[in-house]
Amino acid sequence: MPSFPPVLGSQPKVLVLGSMPSVISLREQQYYANPQNAFWWILSDILNFCLKLDYANRVAAVKRAGVAIWDVLLDCHRPGSADSAIVKASEQANDFYPLLKANPSVRLIAFNGTAAEAIFMRHCADALVDFPSIATARLPSTSPAYAAMPKTQKLAIWQKTIEPVLRQAA
Repeated sequence: MPSFPPVLGSQPKVLVLGSMPSVISLREQQYYANPQNAFWWILSDILNFCLKLDYANRVAAVKRAGVAIWDVLLDCHRPGSADSAIVKASEQANDFYPLLKANPSVRLIAFNGTAAEAIFMRHCADALVDFPSIATARLPSTSPAYAAMPKTQKLAIWQKTIEPVLRQAA
C-alpha cells in the first residue's frame, strides 16, 4: 500500500521525513497513528498544541507552525512495520524536487531516524543539489522500536534542532 501525500501548509520551514508509514498508520490513513510512537507527543510539546486534539486538528496545528510531514518512500515491500524489514529492491522514493521547488520557505529537512536519512540519501540526495540553503538533520526516531533513548531525550534533541528554524524570520 502506498504512502500518503505530504502534510503541507503554505510556508513550511521544516520538512520532517519518515521512511514509510507503519502498518497501523497505513490502516488508519494517518501519519504516526501508532499511539506508542512519540512523534505527536514531541510535536505537541515543541509547537504547543494539545496532544488530545483529533488527527485533523493536529495536522492543522503542524501546518500553521510551519512544519511539513512526508515519507521518503512512496511505496515498498515490508513485512510488518520495521524499517529493517524494508526490501531495498522494492523501494520507490517520493519525488522531492517538485515539492522543494514549490516551497522555497523550507530551510530544514529533518529525518525521523537513521533509516529515513539513509533511504533519502540512497534515492533522493540529488534533489538537494539545486537547494543549497536547505540543511538536513538526522533526529532520533520517534518509533517505539527505538527504545534505546528515552522520550524526553528525543524531545530535547528535536527541540534543539527544529525550534531555531521555526523562529527564523521568513
